[in-house]
Amino acid sequence: MSHPGYYSDLQRITRRHFFGSSAAGIGGVALSALMGDSLAAATSAIAANGAQLRGLHFAARAKRVIFLFQAGGPAQQDLFDYKPLLNQKNGDQLPEHIRGGQRLTGMSAQQASIPLAGSIFKFAQHGQSGAWLSELLPHHRQIVDDVCFVKSMFTEAINHDPAITFFQTGSQIAGRPSMGSWLSYGLGSMNDDLPSFIVLVSANQADQPLYARLWGSGFMDSKYQGVQLRAGKDPVLYLSNPDGICRSGRGAMLDKLGALNRHQFEKELDPEIESRIAQYEMAFRMQASVPDVTNLSAETESTFEMYGADSRTPGTFAANCLLARRLAERGVRFIQLYHQGWDHHGSLPASIRQQCMETDQASAALVLDLKQRGMLDDTLVVWGGEFGRTSYSQGALTATDYGRDHHPRCFTMWLAGGGIKPGFTYGRTDDYGYNVADADGTPTSPTRHEFTPGAVHVHDLQATILHLLGVDHAQLTFKYQGRHYRLTDVHGHVVNDILS
Repeated sequence: MSHPGYYSDLQRITRRHFFGSSAAGIGGVALSALMGDSLAAATSAIAANGAQLRGLHFAARAKRVIFLFQAGGPAQQDLFDYKPLLNQKNGDQLPEHIRGGQRLTGMSAQQASIPLAGSIFKFAQHGQSGAWLSELLPHHRQIVDDVCFVKSMFTEAINHDPAITFFQTGSQIAGRPSMGSWLSYGLGSMNDDLPSFIVLVSANQADQPLYARLWGSGFMDSKYQGVQLRAGKDPVLYLSNPDGICRSGRGAMLDKLGALNRHQFEKELDPEIESRIAQYEMAFRMQASVPDVTNLSAETESTFEMYGADSRTPGTFAANCLLARRLAERGVRFIQLYHQGWDHHGSLPASIRQQCMETDQASAALVLDLKQRGMLDDTLVVWGGEFGRTSYSQGALTATDYGRDHHPRCFTMWLAGGGIKPGFTYGRTDDYGYNVADADGTPTSPTRHEFTPGAVHVHDLQATILHLLGVDHAQLTFKYQGRHYRLTDVHGHVVNDILS
């Protein structure tokens, strides 16, 4: 006997399939009449690749995103946010009026002393924009006039797991779709032979774990989840044929399996069966496309020199940056890189120096490489971590050593290409580098509920990324358990001031 909701589910599925199959035709004709052939062509292309949106809400500035996520929380005071007063006050206690009653983590809340820690690294201005950079980032000097530094990022999460989850899914609570999944769901793929969402994780050993749910599809269909490419012989697990199985034999087997699954779908009308068919077919196509895209042997010597010696070693951040460019060339829409090791509670000077040696050259090279190939204009590159670090020292402060605790109140990220204003710095922090500040340097207390000029919440950044891809973040929704969800929850504002 059918369950009570069976017939309503059947109606919903069949209606969805009808409108899905006819939208490219009916919608295309209507849009062509209303808005002209160019938008109609874009609409037809989006509809043809299985996307949910039947047209862009805005003219897209970017076609794809490369997100260089620095897991652990880079210390902005030692990289981008130059604070002479903090250096002068080195060793003094954090003023109460600057702290403002802010909660501290359990790792430093019980310290008898909370001494301010200025950076031991030298800063200088570079480029026509005069952007401040630490001596730790010599290669960033080449791109300061191509990027936009956002120095007033803020978030609510104070610990790694909820903070990273918030950045990737728009919620601190696990279970929501990741940003790449939202884009796959909304915009579909630009290459039938590769997934629209690919993840690359640096093969370094770090103490902060990363979970596959960070690139998962949550309550969406599993076909929207990210696919991780790994270093080594098999970039995708179980993609290669077993010994004794040839490609034609695998193809014949998948044809028969597809026929059985379609027969099952006709009886059960379960959309997940269609996804299973599509994933088998994608895996078969990836057997040819993945070895090609991950083979760096065709790259020139000058390219390897640009990205650095590490780019010759699979699994390094540098090799992953180079691979990201190759994936972008082949139409992958969202490329997520993760590099761990920025969680510097102690021994920060030595540890951050090592992190910059691993990431500085390749990050800059990616921007320069995209630019020289004419791809930066429609590729959005994002660099940053889940939060910042404190202006006071966690643990003992000495003349040569200190640590920094987690700090969600303010931190720095940068963006380049894809409609972002180049050679620009947006927002500022107070003279202690502890709070987002207004134009005259007065500390402010922005919240996610109302947009504060000069401050950028995580949901604001997500809304801006979607806007650059032609998507209104408030209209890209997914209905689950009776509620319409979106990446930015019920918040988020486009930061128009950083758009070119």
